[in-house]
Amino acid sequence: MRNIVYVAGTALTGMLLVTGGDALAQAYPSRPVRIISIFPPGGGNDILCRAVAQKLTENLKQQVIVENRPGANGIIGTEAAARSAPDGYTITLIPSGHAVNASLYRKLPFDSVKDFTPITLAGSSPLVVALHPSVPVKSIKELVALARARPGQINYGTAGVGSSGHLAGALFESMTGTTLAHIPYKGMSLAVTDVIGGQVYMTFGTSLSVVPHVRSGRLRALAVTGAQRSPALPDLPTVAESGVPGYEASLWYGFVGPARLPAEIVQRLNAEIAAALAAPEVRERLASQGVDARSSTADEFARLLVSDLDRWAKVVQRLGLRAE
Repeated sequence: MRNIVYVAGTALTGMLLVTGGDALAQAYPSRPVRIISIFPPGGGNDILCRAVAQKLTENLKQQVIVENRPGANGIIGTEAAARSAPDGYTITLIPSGHAVNASLYRKLPFDSVKDFTPITLAGSSPLVVALHPSVPVKSIKELVALARARPGQINYGTAGVGSSGHLAGALFESMTGTTLAHIPYKGMSLAVTDVIGGQVYMTFGTSLSVVPHVRSGRLRALAVTGAQRSPALPDLPTVAESGVPGYEASLWYGFVGPARLPAEIVQRLNAEIAAALAAPEVRERLASQGVDARSSTADEFARLLVSDLDRWAKVVQRLGLRAE
């Protein structure tokens, strides 16, 4: 009889737990949700945050606000997200540079894995090698020739030390035997603004930040850094097919919350963000700017993050990169 009572009690407890979890997910969100964009307005991270936030606001019937917290290659905003309450009302969009920072900086104010709860992958994209139209270069081969003729004089702007653009530039130098001058900014939009203004020669920029300016003629694109050509710029070759075989440097974006985010909230956010990314208008908007919008399970994204931490640690060590 005791066994029967025990089993029944256990079953009832399980039902209560499940019901409680379901109720938590169904009641969420009961107030505005904040998405921290760790870079300034106008950059790729910010554009993707706002595209998803707009759709989430429509679907959740609750306001989803994007708050920009730029600085230190995204570390300031990422720390703010890590220190937020694990209730689902503050999440952030991290780029693949999050995995780089763990090896690049001697000390971070957070653990790149333990202090976060992966929610979903949001998309992937190549970078675009783009420069001011006045620079006398129209191909990667011509860029390499110019850089070799003027070592250390050709500069490129990026979203910061250790950003995807910085790594792409460092890898380019390593594989072409050139020396470029890296100019770090607090975000990609600021770097692109200075390239357009002629203060900086070029950038290894995110598709979301660069493609609109390429189409308007304010920037000249030479190549994309991915393994394949970008649907957004189908006539533009890859760096690899432009004379640097084996070169590839792409990036991903993904949503995370602080550590100890309840599983029910993770599942709800995962489903809602996946639906937002799958919306035709969101997919088309992002695809037109070179981003492949795609979601994943939380576990899949967690595995990608861990594997990239290991992969980029080896690259950072091989290239001898370090940020203070």
